[in-house]
Amino acid sequence: MTLGPLEYTVIGFTGNEFDGSIAREIGRVVENGTIRIVDAVAIIKDGGGDVAIVEIDAKQDPRFASIAPLLEGRHGLFTPEDLGVIAESLPGDTSALVLLFEHRWAVHVKEAVQAAGGRLLARAVIPPEVLEDAAEELEAYTAKQEASVA
Repeated sequence: MTLGPLEYTVIGFTGNEFDGSIAREIGRVVENGTIRIVDAVAIIKDGGGDVAIVEIDAKQDPRFASIAPLLEGRHGLFTPEDLGVIAESLPGDTSALVLLFEHRWAVHVKEAVQAAGGRLLARAVIPPEVLEDAAEELEAYTAKQEASVA
């Protein structure tokens, strides 16, 4: 079985305000096969720096009821060390949803690359903020060029 690339993301909320309302959009990309959730964990860090780590699975915790159905086939790959590093990086008084997901859309691309004798040499995720900055710079440059032609 070919796996697509794995990626994790950490979504933070002030205090303990995670209410599961983002599950609808996460569910949409799970249901259409774009991604598959491999692991999901909640990390809660209080103002004093104390940390609680909760595996999100089929438990009956009402805070996670909306996300639990998306975890079919969850593998629980985060290690305690992984979660400790993530928890340490969180500011105090923050709760976080930590998702490890497989890019299912890339499985066939990966198989085609391998069949052609190729291999992935580099991969990076560019944060949206960087793209926004680049778009603003490009817009300013284009405006400057147009002004100099006129």
